[in-house]
Amino acid sequence: MARDIPIAIVKGAGDLGTGVAYRLWKCGFRVLCTDLERPLVIRRTVAFASALYDGRITVEGVQCERVFYADEAIYLWQRNTLAVVADPVGRVVESLRPEIVVDAIMAKRNTGTTILDAPCVVALGPGFTAGQDCHAVIETQRGHDLGRVIWVGGASPNTGVPGKVGGEDARRVVRAPCDGPFYGRRAIGDMVKEGDVIAQVGDVPIHATLSGVLRGLLHDDVQVKTGLKIADIDPRGEPRYCFSISDKALAVAGGVLEAVFSMRESWKPRPER
Repeated sequence: MARDIPIAIVKGAGDLGTGVAYRLWKCGFRVLCTDLERPLVIRRTVAFASALYDGRITVEGVQCERVFYADEAIYLWQRNTLAVVADPVGRVVESLRPEIVVDAIMAKRNTGTTILDAPCVVALGPGFTAGQDCHAVIETQRGHDLGRVIWVGGASPNTGVPGKVGGEDARRVVRAPCDGPFYGRRAIGDMVKEGDVIAQVGDVPIHATLSGVLRGLLHDDVQVKTGLKIADIDPRGEPRYCFSISDKALAVAGGVLEAVFSMRESWKPRPER
């Protein structure tokens, strides 16, 4: 029996991966996201990865629930619900044989995606070469080329400096000062002032690096390493930005859709086994 609705697997369900999954879902694809068992996601209110902690999440009206096996996703799709599974190595790619695979892990390197994973393989950001380990790469660096589809070569190299938001770049990102368990002391959406205690790692208090709205915060009781990103402060001070998909994520997702639909003839639904 032919499969009339194509399946897309999005590897990495953080804020960028969620933007991609959201737009693919809105365009009629069946979507399954994958991530770590305990994702290191910061923008938890707009990340489908949060369902791996809480069981379910709704982002801009799209529901996502955790599944434990790939086949469970089929039942959720029938209920108009997107699925996410803890699968760091992407085993579901082999079991579901999707038409589309999007690598949104944002590891700044390829952690295992190959151009043979699906008829259409798209990767986000640096670490990939279009035509070698994927069909297309999407630029993720803020600026003129954000969301651009790259068919030959790769994205801009990682600078190590976050893109500017509200005039701030490095200062808006808060990193762990030491190893240990993480606990939040404030909530996403809270207004904070520079110097306020927003979290702690072990017994070490973490202070806000600038004034603004707390846009992202790691999940409680996650073991962190020194230097890991644990919070994000938005100096624009607009709480509603904390609960909607970002302009960057939507731009990148638009690039994914362009790549996917440009390759439409390659991923026409294939017969089931």
